[in-house]
Amino acid sequence: MRPPKMSRRDHLRLMGTGATVLAGSAAGMMPWGNNAILKASSADVAKESPEQLADRARRMKWWHEARFGMFIHFGLYSVIGQHEWAMELEGIPVAQYQLLAKHFNPRPHAAREWAKLAKRAGQKYMVMTTKHHEGFCNFETKLTNYCAPKQACGRDLVAEYVEAARGEGLRVGFYYSLMDWHHPDGARCLTDEAARVRFVEYTHGLIRELMTQYGKIDVLWYDVDWPLSAEQWESEKMNKMVFELQPDIIVNNRNGVPGDYSTPEQEINPAKGGRAWETCMTLNESWGYHKADNNWKSPETIVRNLSTCAHDAGNYLLNIGPKPDGSIPEESVRILTAVGEWMQRNGPTIYQIEPCQSDWHVYANYTRRGNTLYMHIYHWPGETPASEWLEFFRLPSVLAIGGLRAKVQSARLFASGKPVAFEQGDQYVKFTGLPINAPDSPVTVIAIECDTEPVVNHNDVRKLRKREGVGM
Repeated sequence: MRPPKMSRRDHLRLMGTGATVLAGSAAGMMPWGNNAILKASSADVAKESPEQLADRARRMKWWHEARFGMFIHFGLYSVIGQHEWAMELEGIPVAQYQLLAKHFNPRPHAAREWAKLAKRAGQKYMVMTTKHHEGFCNFETKLTNYCAPKQACGRDLVAEYVEAARGEGLRVGFYYSLMDWHHPDGARCLTDEAARVRFVEYTHGLIRELMTQYGKIDVLWYDVDWPLSAEQWESEKMNKMVFELQPDIIVNNRNGVPGDYSTPEQEINPAKGGRAWETCMTLNESWGYHKADNNWKSPETIVRNLSTCAHDAGNYLLNIGPKPDGSIPEESVRILTAVGEWMQRNGPTIYQIEPCQSDWHVYANYTRRGNTLYMHIYHWPGETPASEWLEFFRLPSVLAIGGLRAKVQSARLFASGKPVAFEQGDQYVKFTGLPINAPDSPVTVIAIECDTEPVVNHNDVRKLRKREGVGM
């Protein structure tokens, strides 16, 4: 993953200011790689055959229904506890950094805690770093001894993770960084063709091992394609091999070709043209374990992000960074447990949700399934002083939607099933008889059954609302 809050100039400095990098940046490419993020578009999908589109729909059906996954960043950087980019950002020599492999020895089967927490949180799939930018492999490989089974750990951490995820009934995903700060050809491959051939062969070989050693794999999550182009990485050939070995797998767009879905990072930015997308995000500001990073997101923020992604048919991949022994930071457990309790009550308003044509609201978000609109209220209005002189707000607590293009047939509090009274006018529907305090936490959901697909368009209110005179 990319480092946080760094300027374009900083990235160029870190990657080197050679002509190739500068040319790439001038062309609008992200200086840390991932050129495919810019290339993947609806135009790429339009070139595919009906058979290819049908196959993608088949492979991705479970993923679209899942909506919520767990990302895990775990590696040698966890021992340092200062973010997963420490090796590069602090300029640590390779010979020194690789000594961490002699001290990286998490307790056996720590991944079982990860999987149990993911299940409690309502997450349906997991994606673990098999090799991050540091170049250390968490899995058994014949291609290098710079891997967990051949160092202090002495075990295949990816195998433990796969066993743990499957034990909880979760789908299994592998993260793999193309960029490699450790391999001797990892940078010189850009200017030395013999080095490129060796490094690409090494990369394809590692991916082949991942695709053949652990049974059925559901997701391959590439990251950072620096310093090569898709043609130089032989990315089409790479994906062809992956699909031959794993016919049901889905792959993202970070190896220089579009793949199956787009991957906005640390922001919710829906893909265009109906393309599948997944926002990946940290719980604090770090992907790997960072003992000093206490800027944690609240359970309310996580639930709001979930509903925002689901609103536009996107997925939410939320990260944890285990400690060096594999244990999960206490705040991560607390936050995800709270989110899981909410999901137990309200999960159907997130899972298997369809795209929702509803404008923004100042205190709520929307998701939809069929003709049911789910209103996610994160700022419960409660009592208002305006009730003293405005009839609209005369009741103890009022929620309203302006511009709903459907007739409401019924409404209920989703978690409890308690009916909610409503009144519908030409340009609004008003929900009444509600308590002053929010009946659910951190977000209350009202299920609104409509006579047709619900669409909320505030411009209808602006254009069609009856206006009086110039004065009062």
